[in-house]
Amino acid sequence: MTHQPSLDPALNTAPDAISSVHLMGIGGVAMGAGLGISVSGGYAAHNLEPRPDLVIVGNVIRRDNPEALALAQSGIPYLSLPQALARFFIRERLSIVAAGTHGKTTTTAIMASALMRAGLDPGFLVGGIMLEGGQNFADGAGPHFVVEGDEYDTAFFDKRPKFVHYRPRIAILTSCEFDHADIYADLNAVRRAFDLLVGALPPGGTILAWGDSPEVLARVQQAPCPVLTYGQGQDCAWRLISARPAPAGGAQLRVRTPTGLELDFLSPLAGLHNALNTTAACAALVAAGLEPARAAALQAGFGGVRRRQEVRGLASGVVVVDDFAHHPTAVRETVAAVKGFGLPGWRPGQGRLVAVFEPRTNTSKRAFFQEEYALAFDRADLVFLREPPGVQDLPAAERFSSARLAADLEARGVPARAFTDSDALLAALLKELKPGDLCLVMSNGGFDNLHARLLAGLGGA
Repeated sequence: MTHQPSLDPALNTAPDAISSVHLMGIGGVAMGAGLGISVSGGYAAHNLEPRPDLVIVGNVIRRDNPEALALAQSGIPYLSLPQALARFFIRERLSIVAAGTHGKTTTTAIMASALMRAGLDPGFLVGGIMLEGGQNFADGAGPHFVVEGDEYDTAFFDKRPKFVHYRPRIAILTSCEFDHADIYADLNAVRRAFDLLVGALPPGGTILAWGDSPEVLARVQQAPCPVLTYGQGQDCAWRLISARPAPAGGAQLRVRTPTGLELDFLSPLAGLHNALNTTAACAALVAAGLEPARAAALQAGFGGVRRRQEVRGLASGVVVVDDFAHHPTAVRETVAAVKGFGLPGWRPGQGRLVAVFEPRTNTSKRAFFQEEYALAFDRADLVFLREPPGVQDLPAAERFSSARLAADLEARGVPARAFTDSDALLAALLKELKPGDLCLVMSNGGFDNLHARLLAGLGGA
């Protein structure tokens, strides 16, 4: 085997004077937030010419990438993207990090949106596109920086989770479940990752922890700073008393603060899981300096996040919704939220909820959650499933089976059908859907542009 040169740890720093920066792996959600950057097609050593002052290495880059090999031989200083975010954007500002297996994108966006509409000009980085402004990043001139605390690894030369670099002073921990089977061997490995986040808080910091979860509570037992719980339990410092469907969509929430103040306010988001996300966001905003009533009142103006309960259109009386849900817990909560609360243009009881699911992540394409997915669709009236794409390299015994899931759902009384590809699924879906239905399409990928094709096939634009 040919020896590959390694990056020099002494060069893992930013030089004092920087006039040019090269980004490796610019196509991701975070790096893609940069504006006006010229993009080279493909990876090659000559992309480091002329020689930049600094290279930012995205976590998509493997150590055998030709640019990474050239970087190792170049003597050019380098940073991971999380290191660069901390060094150039978070700096000494009050860093608010939303982390957890579920809900972190929405919770981050809720806080960033509220601080913007409060006139506080925050910096932020969200792992999804906010529908208000069509952006996922802003530097901002205000004292706050809100960032999604991704537990995925930092870079090929730093396998710690990204959030350890984000200098958290306020942190939200929404949940702790097994996910990301490509980098975490088991739940214990995920636990250790979130333990690193808890340990990164300074003594003067604050952790907002989901108090209804024994897993989350176990993670914060040894926290170096004060911990405030949120949730539905009687002992939660921030207690979600109720979440009711609002007449015009979304939810009417009643929340009790740690001082006993009760807040009654509107959130445009549907479902109990989003009510909890909103409660956590309000608690963090108050920890960051907002008055409780102001933090609550700001929630009504939240515009949402692309691919999170996003209504893509209405055609022939059918509402088509796009959602990023892929973990079985997220699928279950999303289906329940839409069924129980409705969405703009579709009220509960108006018609059928037709759930369409593509298992596409490294975890969901494997059989880890085969049984758990069978429990995730109980609130759906009909389920269409695609067999996971790109599983040919996996041993047959390790592959997730949509056909088996369909059989398991049928056994639970949930009508379900599985298809080998998106074309066959789309053809059957167009024959099945009727006016009054809501079609909830769930995938963490593009699903072969199913949403637009479905709307076009139904007679929409």
